[in-house]
Amino acid sequence: MKEKYYFISKFDTNNIDKQDNKTTIVYRNYLSKKIDETLVFKIKMYCKKKNVKFYLSNNVKLAIKLGLDGAYLPSFNKKMNHLSYSYKKGFEIIGSAHNLREIRIKELQNVNYIFLSSIFKKNKNYLGIYKFKQLSNCTNKQVVALGGISKKNIKKLKIFKIKYFAGISFFE
Repeated sequence: MKEKYYFISKFDTNNIDKQDNKTTIVYRNYLSKKIDETLVFKIKMYCKKKNVKFYLSNNVKLAIKLGLDGAYLPSFNKKMNHLSYSYKKGFEIIGSAHNLREIRIKELQNVNYIFLSSIFKKNKNYLGIYKFKQLSNCTNKQVVALGGISKKNIKKLKIFKIKYFAGISFFE
C-alpha cells in the first residue's frame, strides 16, 4: 500500500507512535462545536516529530493558519470558500463522498483525493467493492477506500488494485 489515512478524534500518542511515515493522521472531532487550537497545534508538533503528515477536518482556514499539511472536507461540507484561500506549496485538500453527486462536488472543491465510503462497512453508505470501483472510474482524482477496512480484508484492496485506504479501527 502506498498511502494510509488514520482518522483520530482524540490525541493518543501511543496510536500515533505505531504508524509509519506513509500514514497521514486526520483529526476530526465532530462532537465539539469549537476546535481546540492548542490541541491541534500539539498534535501537529507531535506528528512533525514523528515525520507523519497531519490534516485537520472541516476547517481549511485553521489548517492553513497552523501550517498543517492539509485539510479534510467531509461529504456534508459542500462549501467552496476555501478556493479563495492561498496556502503553502504541498498543502492538500482531501474530501469524502458516497455517491456520484458528492464526487462532483468534491471535484468542484478541487480536492486532491476523494475518499469513497463505505467499501466494507455495511452501513447506510455501503458501496461494496464493485460499486466502489464503478464510482472511482467516474473521476480523474485519486480515490481512497474508506469504511470497514480490517487486517482480514486488506488483501482484497490489493487484489482490486486499490492503492490508498483510510480508517480508524485498522490502525488501533
